Amino acid sequence: MKQFFSCFILFAVLAGCTRDKEDQEISTVIGKGQMPNAAKSNDGNIHLVYGSGDSILYQLSGDGGTTFSSPSLVGIIPGLYDFATRGPQIACSDSGVTIIGSDKSGNIFSFLKAGDGTWIKTGKVNDRDTVAKEGLMALGGDGNELFAVWLDIRGTNSNKIVGAASYNGGKTWQPNKIIYTSPDSVVCACCKPSVAVKGGKVYVMFRNWLSGNRDLYLISSPDGGSNFGEAERLGETSWKLNGCPMDGGAIVLSEKDKPQTVWRRHDTIFACEPGKKEVEIGKGVGCAVENLDNKNVYAWNEAGNIICLLPGGVKKMLGKGVIPVIKAVNNKLTCIWEDDGQIYRAQIKI
Repeated sequence: MKQFFSCFILFAVLAGCTRDKEDQEISTVIGKGQMPNAAKSNDGNIHLVYGSGDSILYQLSGDGGTTFSSPSLVGIIPGLYDFATRGPQIACSDSGVTIIGSDKSGNIFSFLKAGDGTWIKTGKVNDRDTVAKEGLMALGGDGNELFAVWLDIRGTNSNKIVGAASYNGGKTWQPNKIIYTSPDSVVCACCKPSVAVKGGKVYVMFRNWLSGNRDLYLISSPDGGSNFGEAERLGETSWKLNGCPMDGGAIVLSEKDKPQTVWRRHDTIFACEPGKKEVEIGKGVGCAVENLDNKNVYAWNEAGNIICLLPGGVKKMLGKGVIPVIKAVNNKLTCIWEDDGQIYRAQIKI
């Protein structure tokens, strides 16, 4: 018996004590699908979107992530991209909730939630046909503006960063703008870009490909996306890689409107504020970031497990899965992710 308990204690230490409720939060299945993405509206509601075959599905949490409504159909896009970090994107503006989805021919379509809760397909975001071939895109919103960004092959048949603004919830989209073209002809072709919008400023993060290096860059606009400055490399060290990591990182704005980024180099996750040295926070892939009370919270996939890093350095293991998304409402943190065709949710009190 003594030998049994000794072995049990050793096993618990090696396994990280994942069965301890203090280390592992309870997760629940809330839907069936893949590639979840979420947005938070000013009223504290969390809006969730994900793909299931060719269908785009939506769920609402009116209590800050504690419970979610049953899935409802937004729309059907034949050949919908909803795998390998490609999936529907969602954002909130003064006009309501907007979703964009991409098909495999390279077109991006937008949907606006009407006052009665139904969804209206409003049109195409890209103003040239079949140019978003990779299906890698992001959507941000604030006030009366939405801004979509994606990888685009127009003109040169090589991927570049292109974006478009909407000022009416996605009913119509402004002419597309080429935001960045790599001097080495192509940006990293399989890494999802990120976008954050606040107070008329637009920040776009993407993985570049310069001199063989697959580094993250940030480019910003002070006027809602009409004009962008020079792209700035994030971090002090480069990653030379003959291949694509398929991992684009994430960005959020702090309460002081400063961009906070998280991304992967090799097998390591780094947090980085522009102009500062990157800081290692863990090992893994597929990371996310949220800002709560001007403090950052991170999540990523470490060896198939979703890890959440809280302020103060506390780590929580949430369960098996990939592609985490995190949203904070008051003192509650909600993490949503995918595992084996199901959408999971866990909630942590901060």
